[in-house]
Amino acid sequence: MRIFEISRSQVSEHASLAPLAVPGACAPASYLWISLTRDEFRAAQPEVQQILQTLCQTQLVDLHVADLLNDQLPSHYDYTSLYDVLVFRRLATGNGAETGNSGEPSLPQRPSRGGPPVLRRIDTRPVGFAVFDRVLLSVHPEDGTVRDAFAARLLAAASSDDRGTPALDVRATSARLPASPADLMLRIVNLIVDGYLDMRRELTKQLDHWQTELIDPRSRFTNWSALMEARQSLHRLDEICEDQRAAMQDWIDSLETLPVPQGETAQRERDLIMVRSRDVLEHIQRVVHHVHRLEQNAETAVQMHFSVQGHRANDIMRVLTVLTAIFLPLNLIAGIFGMNFEFIPLVHKADGFWIAMSAMLVIAVLLVLIFWRKRYLARTR
Repeated sequence: MRIFEISRSQVSEHASLAPLAVPGACAPASYLWISLTRDEFRAAQPEVQQILQTLCQTQLVDLHVADLLNDQLPSHYDYTSLYDVLVFRRLATGNGAETGNSGEPSLPQRPSRGGPPVLRRIDTRPVGFAVFDRVLLSVHPEDGTVRDAFAARLLAAASSDDRGTPALDVRATSARLPASPADLMLRIVNLIVDGYLDMRRELTKQLDHWQTELIDPRSRFTNWSALMEARQSLHRLDEICEDQRAAMQDWIDSLETLPVPQGETAQRERDLIMVRSRDVLEHIQRVVHHVHRLEQNAETAVQMHFSVQGHRANDIMRVLTVLTAIFLPLNLIAGIFGMNFEFIPLVHKADGFWIAMSAMLVIAVLLVLIFWRKRYLARTR
């Protein structure tokens, strides 16, 4: 469990929820980010509900608690009059995940699944968000990698001096810190979507390699099981992203139905939330568009492969047919001279054999020239 108190100028992390349950413990101009794993949320549910009652005068309903604890729930959006609930599926990581240079944990390979390594990574886990006016409650899978990655960004943005006091450049710091729980939630969701965007280059490289093998007429492509697994993984990724897009679109539609806020500051924050929401939706749409293009490329590559193989088979059959047509009159001549008649022209002549062989050779050469002129024997590039 990690608990952060965030204001416009600073971020402070608390060790436990108990001190914050006292009325007035949280500053009026700040809000809380309570991030827990599912097991932690299941164990600390009464404590969390008490904090929500103290700061927001409401608690999570039982159905939303069940949604946040459900590890198989697809991406979706729901709301009440006092808070919103968003479930968003992120790429799963394993115990052997490593962290890249960007601070984002890299995606592990899952040897139990088939296909190329990059497609073994398309496995997801839901992250649940409950967005209140002064509290963001996020429930993560057991690894909590997204939470830790974004918490590191928050603490880096709110830089402090050697004694741990916040930096004095409040204006520069507030531009990097989320202004509200909704803003914080959207930034975490954007971090999740970036993980999908980072897969585009590897997916494209792998499928381009397969396309080259499928289209090359001299190669014998045998990795059909991996290709079928890749198509299934792309279809699964398409469904995941479509659910994400639907959930984010529902969130934006809900924001648009809210009454117009009073005051210039509140209006500016509302506009900022709308802009960031549309930006996240645009990122999701880019992932969906790329997945659709990869699916079409994979299907096109398979169709082109069978077209190339069919064209190659046609070329082979054409050559065999031409060779048969060339030897057909020669076999006819050989069959005629092999008849069991006593009197056959050229049989009793000394040079009859050479006359027959010359005639057969001339006929064969003429047929080759005719077929070559008609491009039946032309070499295809």
